[in-house]
Amino acid sequence: MSDYQTKSGLSVHSLLVDFVEKEALPGLAVTAEQFWSGFAGMVAAHAPTNAALLAKRDHLQSQLDDWHHKYGPVANNPQGYEFFLREIGYLVAEPADFTIETAGLDPEITTLCGPQLVVPVSNARYALNAANARWGSLYDAYYGTDVIAREGDLVPGKAYNPARGAAVVDKAAEFLDTSFPLLAGSHRDVTAYAVVTRDGVASLQIGTAAGSVTLQDAGAFVGYGDGDAAGKAEIVLRHHGLHVILSIDTSSVIGATHAAGLSDVIVESALTTIQDCEDSVAAVDAEDKVGVYRNWLGLMNGTLEDSFEKGGRRVTRKLKKDAVFTGLDGSDLVLKGRALLLVRNVGHLMTTDAVLLDGKPIGEGLMDAALTVLCAMQDKVNSTTGAIYIVKPKMHGPEEVAFACAIFASVEAMLGLAPNTVKIGIMDEERRTSANLKAAIYEARARVFFINTGFLDRTGDEIHTAMEAGAVLRKDEIKNERWLASYEDRNVLIGLACGLSGRAQIGKGMWARPDDMAAMMAAKSGHPNAGANTAWVPSPTAATLHALHYHQIDVFAAQHRRHNEEVPGLGELFSMPVQVPFSLSRAEITRELENNAQGILGYVVRWVQQGVGCSKVPDINNVGLMEDRATCRISSQAVANWLRHGLVSRDEVASTFERMAFVVDQQNAGDPLYRPMGENFQSVAFTAALDLALHGADQPSGYTEPLLHAARRKVKARDGK
Repeated sequence: MSDYQTKSGLSVHSLLVDFVEKEALPGLAVTAEQFWSGFAGMVAAHAPTNAALLAKRDHLQSQLDDWHHKYGPVANNPQGYEFFLREIGYLVAEPADFTIETAGLDPEITTLCGPQLVVPVSNARYALNAANARWGSLYDAYYGTDVIAREGDLVPGKAYNPARGAAVVDKAAEFLDTSFPLLAGSHRDVTAYAVVTRDGVASLQIGTAAGSVTLQDAGAFVGYGDGDAAGKAEIVLRHHGLHVILSIDTSSVIGATHAAGLSDVIVESALTTIQDCEDSVAAVDAEDKVGVYRNWLGLMNGTLEDSFEKGGRRVTRKLKKDAVFTGLDGSDLVLKGRALLLVRNVGHLMTTDAVLLDGKPIGEGLMDAALTVLCAMQDKVNSTTGAIYIVKPKMHGPEEVAFACAIFASVEAMLGLAPNTVKIGIMDEERRTSANLKAAIYEARARVFFINTGFLDRTGDEIHTAMEAGAVLRKDEIKNERWLASYEDRNVLIGLACGLSGRAQIGKGMWARPDDMAAMMAAKSGHPNAGANTAWVPSPTAATLHALHYHQIDVFAAQHRRHNEEVPGLGELFSMPVQVPFSLSRAEITRELENNAQGILGYVVRWVQQGVGCSKVPDINNVGLMEDRATCRISSQAVANWLRHGLVSRDEVASTFERMAFVVDQQNAGDPLYRPMGENFQSVAFTAALDLALHGADQPSGYTEPLLHAARRKVKARDGK
């Protein structure tokens, strides 16, 4: 216990003590004694409830398993199933109609609509990139992705391709014509963008070969910058609340070829970013957790930096400052330089030995709540209202939402914060929450700032909840089932009925193929059109592209259109079918098993060996997919389910994992830190991956964390890291 210090009856790892007392507390009106005393009281007060709620999860799952053993799939007795869920307390009474009461939120949450990034806060470079993704170059996004074809004359190549550049400029003009149309003609034909001031008020005059024109909506022009040299200027436009900056630079490579010197179109992109302590992070001990908290603190007080080699030179990344332009009346127009930062805590399940109570690890979620709020009290660059935004994942039903709110209330009390300073984002990603969403929102009605669907974890929980019902469909088939459409619709419609429109975010999930931006642009407009204020994207570039959808679609108009739609019933939500017996050939079964095994191995090996919590992993068709614990949960639960119902055998699963280990080894051949699994099927990484499949049905709610954490800790102990 030499690594621990006693603090108010708790045994606290020295690394955490030093961080709290030497980094997080200085400058605050909170003493170390006050913090540790309050923290110890909070842990003691909430630990029993935490344990009881987890025990209730297990008990309910046992009852669900027994029901399926008796009746089979839900489709065999749907009315009886719903009655049974009410009888055991899985379904609770729905509250009377209400409107959420959350106050003190930033406009990025209430009145602005746009993309949302999720990034591991453990990686300083990624965390800074995401925080700085408020603005993105549309030219770069078009040039560097497949949104513009990469064939023939348009192949990007190593050097700048003028033909591709011309296609980029043309496509950007198409966007401007749609969002900022001219009274006559096209932005393709503009020869000059000029700011003219009369009687102290500026206006935008646009030159074309046919003469001078203005924007159809003169109010879309909101400001300008004179630039710092001849031939440079900036024009600030606004549409649907989102800003676009026309960058004029006649001396740049692109601007020199444009008649008006338009060198770039800068798009307001990621309005909000979730700095993640959970699914995309591999933090398994005090050392890891302090690293997570230190980066979050640096984001809050504006000091976080990261230096790295890029293009043969040393680059230091910092948080961007706000940009100051001139408004139409000559006053300053200040545009925020960073996304509004939210922080995702871990769920209620895991424990951490960074802090011990009576010699036992405490709930990690309790520590996350106290430490992330403490760090956020140092906020100098984020919220304009003083709000602290915590996204809370993996909550099962209204009771667990109420528990999270009680934890936040305790943290506010111990740190001297006003009630409801801490806001809660409810991840609607567990089946019991989906089925009781209105009641869950009601429990958080004074704190809730968003609800968000998460197809990935939601699918993993669906499979685990109905583990005994029968063999699950293949992953690609699940995406087309009506339960999923019901889930997505219920989330939006219940959110609207609870008054979230104009008061809080209704969000949608991740686009998981980061290299497939053309497909994203074709598909993801469905999210704002469905009434979602925001949706997750995998990169800053994707955020810039997805931002265009919020110019195409007025989200609040979409919400108004949908607000009286009938909410799909629970029968729809519980409609996921099982596999028709003997409907799959052995070749189809083998192919699906190989794909799941490859995804699990490709993700787990980097998680366990290197502590990388989020990876781009090629699937069986060599399509790179963003993998985190949620995607790993789906794959492991799918294999575990097929194993349970006899579609595959233990020997078949093991041999497939061994075969696919060599494929994953080859995919990682260029990584000098990688240890091949095909050479050692007893390795920690391979064993952990296989265990996720062989023992997936026995994991709590099908979560991957317990096995992954144990494996990573074993590797860290072995390597002395």
